[in-house]
Parts: sequence; C-alpha cells; structure tokens
Amino acid sequence: MAVGGRKQRVLIVEDEDNIAIALDYLMTREGYEHERIASGAEALDRIRSLKPDLVLLDVMLPEVSGYEICQNVRSDESLADVRILMMTARGSAMERRKGLALGADGFIAKPFELKELREEVHRILDKEGA
Repeated sequence: MAVGGRKQRVLIVEDEDNIAIALDYLMTREGYEHERIASGAEALDRIRSLKPDLVLLDVMLPEVSGYEICQNVRSDESLADVRILMMTARGSAMERRKGLALGADGFIAKPFELKELREEVHRILDKEGA
C-alpha cells in the first residue's frame, strides 16, 4: 500500500520460520515494502534505522522480548510514528493488556488466520492516514 507516493514499510520481527514465511507472503501480496529479522537484539537498531510504518512484533524472541522492544520504541520520541502489532502464542487477556499498556497499537494471538492479520494491519495503518 502506498502513502504519499511511497510504499508503507513493515518490519517483521519473528523468529519462527513458518510464521515469518506466512507474514512475508501476506506483506508481499498486500503491496508493502518489508523485511524480516529474527532476533530481538537486532530489532531496536533496525527499527531506529528503518523507521517502519509498522512493526509486526513477536512477543517471545531470543535475547530481548517483544515487550522490551515495544517499551523502548515507545520511550523514543523519534519513533513516535512507528505502529506496533504484537503477536504471541500466549493469547491470554493479561498478555494482551500488558502489550497494549506498553503502547502496542494492536495485539493478535497465534495461530491466526491471514485474513484476521490483514484486517488488523489495515486497521492500524489506516489510523495513520486519518
């Protein structure tokens, strides 16, 4: 999808290959510019350099959790425009509340249908243009 003549950028932070492949497929099909990293330790540096429109952020990552990454992004004013959609196999209400309290724009439980994820991505990114 394009905003102001450029494709919206999505950073996929996911360490499970099967899920990352599905996310990559969906982002390609939807027309987003995207890339994937699998390490929580790399995520914050990449978010700072890329300044993506959206981060699809797994909660359970090696080295640094998605919650820690979300908290760091939200405490950095230069990243205020970055949207975050957290994803986790731990889909409890408590996990969801924690992610949203840390500043995530959305939270989705794995396993999810690609249609469900697509709708959530559009909901979050459409807020940006509103």
